[in-house]
Amino acid sequence: MKNASNHYDVIVIGGGASGMIAAGRAAEIGKRVLLLEKNKHLGEKLKISGGGRCNITNATYDTRALLANYGDASQFLFSPFSKFGVQDTFTFFESRGLPLVVQARNRAFPATEKSVDVIRTLDGYLRKGNVEIKSGITVKRLSKHDGLVSGVETPAGVFTAETYILATGGVSHPETGSTGDGFKWLADLGHTIKQPTPTIVPLAVAEEWVHALSGVSLSFMKVTFFLEDKKQFSKTGKILFTHFGLSGPLILNSAGKVGDLLQEGRVSARIDAYPDTEIGALDAQITKHFDANKNKMLKNILKEIVPEGMAPGIAQLLTAINLDTKVHSITKAERRIIVDTLKALPVTITNLMGYDRAVVADGGLALSEIDTKTMRSKITPNLAVTGDLLHINRPSGGYSLQLCWTSGWVAGANS
Repeated sequence: MKNASNHYDVIVIGGGASGMIAAGRAAEIGKRVLLLEKNKHLGEKLKISGGGRCNITNATYDTRALLANYGDASQFLFSPFSKFGVQDTFTFFESRGLPLVVQARNRAFPATEKSVDVIRTLDGYLRKGNVEIKSGITVKRLSKHDGLVSGVETPAGVFTAETYILATGGVSHPETGSTGDGFKWLADLGHTIKQPTPTIVPLAVAEEWVHALSGVSLSFMKVTFFLEDKKQFSKTGKILFTHFGLSGPLILNSAGKVGDLLQEGRVSARIDAYPDTEIGALDAQITKHFDANKNKMLKNILKEIVPEGMAPGIAQLLTAINLDTKVHSITKAERRIIVDTLKALPVTITNLMGYDRAVVADGGLALSEIDTKTMRSKITPNLAVTGDLLHINRPSGGYSLQLCWTSGWVAGANS
């Protein structure tokens, strides 16, 4: 017999982005809702999203154009995104007193640029709907009877509901509680799970010159990746140099492809520090600087001929030139070495960084097992699945959180 006090219309497991909006929406349509979260506070991963600024969505209002960023999953997603899309996200937050601003690459942030304000807005949504929140509770497992979820087992007892929404997140940033529990529970219920790999993640590199530039960020560089010295693909954008290698939007959005290449052999890259400047024009620019500083040593004017902040790293690469040489004594051949270096800075990719540094990991529940009109499982009909538990590849730039808002809203609305 069900314990009336522990029985709800809807139980949401996971108090992240998709879980909070799912619980709030279910309550808004009149359901008695319990939200279970194993952390002490809701929204732990949301708190660190976008470096603490929270990239809420990508302001691509045309649904088909937006879904082009979700790869093979796009064919499954038109229905939920037509029910709750980018404009709905703007309306949701702005109508609750949190205006959004759109920045470079259509990335939308709260105007305050503080993720805690997003969490506060969602918390208000939950409280308005009288959602019962139990935090600091770890779910042991989901029990099943006659093909349906029949209860949630926790150290605080068993909780039951008519409908369950699983929103535990994937495996990126495990320090926030995303440890892949939901994947195990789904597999135990008979679902097909693709094993996750970190996909939007920084790259570790071998070269010391990169490590020497830790903290330097450059907004416009071109990176070309090679497999066994054969060109594979190029991207242009922002790069962040770190103590372990390379990060920034360009790198994060290349990592999935780079990971595939690493399975096949040795991966290297060349960074063009001046992608809009041809070799001859760059040579002319450097010559102009040399003419204006004839009696200075090369090492003292290096910072004037390389991108801002890069001089310490470039100096390590120019081993064929004595940096103490006066500029007027630099030969044409040596000047060409400088030009060629700036157009093709060498990098050896050793590996992808792990889940602890991943923005997104792929893998998860196959979308063929979800009715995306409702986000309910086709195998376990009283269970809906949201957010990072779904096997959907997407780039950084607000696409992950929009997936959370959309899938969470639709799951809550159909609970």
